[in-house]
This record gives sequence, structure tokens and C-alpha cells, in this order.
Amino acid sequence: MRNILILTILFLTGCQYFQPKEETQETVIARVGEKQLLATNLVDLIPSNLTPMDSAIFVEKFVLDWVKKQLLITKAEEAIDFNEARIQKKVLDYQYALMVHELEQKYIDANLNEQVSEFEIKAYYNEKSENFVLRQNLAKCIYFKIPASAPDVWRFRRNLKNYPKDTTQIWEYANVHAVKAFVEDSVWIKFDEVLIETPLKDISDKTAFLKTNSSVEVSDEDFIYFLKIFEYKLIGEIAPLEFIKESVSDIIINKRKIALKVELEKKIYEEAEQSNAFEIFPN
Repeated sequence: MRNILILTILFLTGCQYFQPKEETQETVIARVGEKQLLATNLVDLIPSNLTPMDSAIFVEKFVLDWVKKQLLITKAEEAIDFNEARIQKKVLDYQYALMVHELEQKYIDANLNEQVSEFEIKAYYNEKSENFVLRQNLAKCIYFKIPASAPDVWRFRRNLKNYPKDTTQIWEYANVHAVKAFVEDSVWIKFDEVLIETPLKDISDKTAFLKTNSSVEVSDEDFIYFLKIFEYKLIGEIAPLEFIKESVSDIIINKRKIALKVELEKKIYEEAEQSNAFEIFPN
């Protein structure tokens, strides 16, 4: 099977060497019952930038997928008594839905303003803040994963206790010795992501942990983990705007898209009404 496919690929992708004869016979690549997949069905599907070997792999996968799909269709025809009229109606409904979607998308692409101001974001957040309840704990913190064998860990520990003093020495040490670090102390981060590679990941009550700890040091056989927490937000609280700003912006843009769809429908209706393009008959 694979050898046949490779030969077919060489035939298809090497079309610059192929001179058609007056009479040609279709090459059958696969068959399921009475349904056949022909070589000519694949010509326009094969990406032109593939090597002969990659082309062969592409065709082999395409053919296998085609066979599986035809087998499913055949089994469905055998197992289910389909109402042909109903199937055709669904096909038409789907076709019309695709056509409308394409029209709407074209209108949106031409008219959508994707610029969202800080004022709009803040106004929407303030109005709909109850919709942004946290499902995970957040924290503003700094975090360092230091090899247990690193030199002068005691000095790093002392400087960290004095944070935000001695930050230059902290950053320099972390830059050289930390295996992993998070130093954006003004950025909200999911607290579980901070703990995931530490012995603290199995803490059962992370909410209580956040409430009772601001500076933590734990270790295992290979590493020492330093965590300093400055602020936190708990599950069930309203998410801070900084954390969800991008999501709020996306919501505003999506609402604009919906508004444009309504606008398009109204515009088409009014134009048709003015030109007497439709008529509604009384019952």
C-alpha cells in the first residue's frame, strides 16, 4: 500500500515531466464498496513545498482518513434508516448558515474597530465586575529556585529578607545561580503556577497558606525555594483588573462583532424594504 502511494505521489508531484496522452485511465488509489478515490482527486490537495517523502506521508494519511470516513458513512447507511428529505434540509440549512456567516465575517472585517481604550476597559469592568469572580488564587510575589549547592546562599537569604532593599544583589545572584525565578512583583500570577515545582504544591489549603504566610523558604534534596508574597486575591473574590484586562478587551470586541451583525441585518432589511424586494402576505 505504502509503495503504491509513494509511486502515486511521484506521479502527481512530478507533473512537470508528465505529458498526458489522448486516452488516459484513472488511477484508483483506494476503494470502499462502490466508492473510489482517484489520483486526480489528490492533485490539488498536496502542498507544493513538500519533499517526495513528505508528499507520500501526506497522501498515505489522506487516503487512510478517506477510507475511515467512507467506512463510517457506509456503516451509518446500513444501521440507520435516514430520511433523505430531512438530510437534504439539514445540508441546505448548513449551507445557508455558512453563506450568512461568510457575509457577516466580510462585513465585520470591513467595519470592526479593534482598538479598545483604557477608559472603555475600566468602565466595563466597573459595571460588570460581578462577572469576574476568581476561580483560582492570585498573588503578587517573587520566587526563586536555587540549587542547594549554590554558594553564599546565606547572603542571598539575608538580602531577600531586606527586600526591597539590596535588590541589585538579589537580581545579580539570581541571574547567576537561580534555576527558575519570578521577579515581577507588581504582576498578578496564578498562585498554583508559583507552587507547581515546589514541595508546597501539595498544600491542601492554599487559601489559609496565603493568609498566614508572607515569606517562605522550603527545600528538598536538590533545591532551596524562596517565596515572598506581597499581595493576594482569593478564590471567590473579584479578579483585579490588571489580571483580566486582556479578557475584558476581548469581550468588548466580541460585543462589537455582535452589534455589527445586528447592524448588517437591519441594513439589509431596510434596503430591501425601500426597494420592495420582499412582501409579507396577511394570514
